[in-house]
Amino acid sequence: MNDTKDEISTGTLRVFTFEEKNKTHESLSVSIPEVLDAHHGMHVWPCAVVLAQYIWSRRTHLKGKTVLELGAGVALPGVLASRCGAKVILSDDADAPACVRNCRQSCEANGLHDVQVVPLTWGEISPHLLRLPRLHLILASDVFYEPDDFEDILVTVAFLLRKNPDAEFWVTYQERSGDWSIEALLHRWKLACIDVDLELFDANKSELAGSTLPGNHVIQMMIITLAKEA
Repeated sequence: MNDTKDEISTGTLRVFTFEEKNKTHESLSVSIPEVLDAHHGMHVWPCAVVLAQYIWSRRTHLKGKTVLELGAGVALPGVLASRCGAKVILSDDADAPACVRNCRQSCEANGLHDVQVVPLTWGEISPHLLRLPRLHLILASDVFYEPDDFEDILVTVAFLLRKNPDAEFWVTYQERSGDWSIEALLHRWKLACIDVDLELFDANKSELAGSTLPGNHVIQMMIITLAKEA
């Protein structure tokens, strides 16, 4: 995956090009508008690049699947999933209209006119949440940022997985503290997780296929599902 930047009137347009270095030399580019703003959801974060790389590695499994991205912000993973043939719904905090607007701008930058954008606040069972269609996959990158949000996120995920028991939650996170743990919350909400080795999808690098965003950050990936009953 390579990224380049072009200036746009409201900030920066970052172009990510995902590549398959085999006999097919397949590649796909997506354009992500970024705004110079302190708000977390206004630009691409390293975790989003790693999650997008995993999506690219699994792209043949996404065609025709319904995918929801939580806390999407500028929505690199969701936009890529849509470009790979998934039916995508992007969401961000109902109280952060600028982030919801960024989701729409990212869709417009990639000519995506069939991607639904909805306001969803973690931990709230809202009408928008209740009206979601059947989901095959839930995505999120770097949502485990503020510890006060952890349980709200997992409440939302647990609700969605109970409605869609065959679905999976793909999430990447950056290790920022040795005290970081959601193990007790996973147990409380009857969820299970497996860690995904970044080496398995060629993402264990400080420069991810030309992008310096991952840098020297410690980034992990998990797949969360409903826990199997004993």
